[in-house]
Amino acid sequence: MILAAVAILGGVGLVFAIFIALADRKLKVWEDPRIDAVASMLPNANCGACGVPGCRAFAEKLVAGEMKPAGCNVANADTRGAIAAYLGVDAGTAVKTVARMLCAGGTHVAVQQAEYRGYATCAAAAAVAGGGKGCAWGCLGLADCVRSCTFGAMTMNADGIPVIDLATCTACGDCVEACPKELLTIMPVDRKLLVQCRNLIGGDDALADCKVACTACGKCVMDAAPGLIDITSGVAVVDYALNDVADPRAVDRCPTGAIVWLTGAQFAPPASANGTRQANQRGARIAPHLMGSAT
Repeated sequence: MILAAVAILGGVGLVFAIFIALADRKLKVWEDPRIDAVASMLPNANCGACGVPGCRAFAEKLVAGEMKPAGCNVANADTRGAIAAYLGVDAGTAVKTVARMLCAGGTHVAVQQAEYRGYATCAAAAAVAGGGKGCAWGCLGLADCVRSCTFGAMTMNADGIPVIDLATCTACGDCVEACPKELLTIMPVDRKLLVQCRNLIGGDDALADCKVACTACGKCVMDAAPGLIDITSGVAVVDYALNDVADPRAVDRCPTGAIVWLTGAQFAPPASANGTRQANQRGARIAPHLMGSAT
């Protein structure tokens, strides 16, 4: 009886093994071995800045010819070139994308109406009546965005505003998710016209809370190309579909410096070189503490 049971179980196992082997051969999906090779060449940061979920997914797109190596923000030029050479394709070109801050209201210009005492995060402060700032839309300055950045591309300046290192930023979007006020966004660096204010009040009421608030005066609308800028819900809004016609003259008459023309990083220290200072003269004339330095 024991031998019969063993024989039956062995026979059943053998039959199932044969079926599994046949199914594996019939249903097996072939995978290009170049995918593993390319994935090993990528930084494996898995930041998602390229638009796909992870480096392996990006490698699959590269091998399939659906994307170019230049689409990886983290990889340097040598890595992109090596991948392109391995695949026998052009590395491609891409405009670098980075995180941008939509608020310039640091402690030096924004009114603090209450002192927050609690767990030192923006998320916790925002849960307590929106934080202690007079402007309900302003940066709380408790550095949730900085802590979320795994690439070390963000630091807090003396005024409690995050400064983004454009060379290090990979546009992964972690800081965007970390900000409870939704003050960070990802955009290409060739979008130089930026409104650093999100208040929805406008006029003198906005200035009562922050000296660099957008007052919805409309001067930038008049000075910009038709349709480029509009006033929506009390704040200037740039239509980046018309970015090609953007011009630095749009910021010339802004009375508060809420709208700026960036030639580099936001809130960077003033440049010491005369040439760089002259290159940034237009923005420095309007709001020295808001102008980006040339890179």
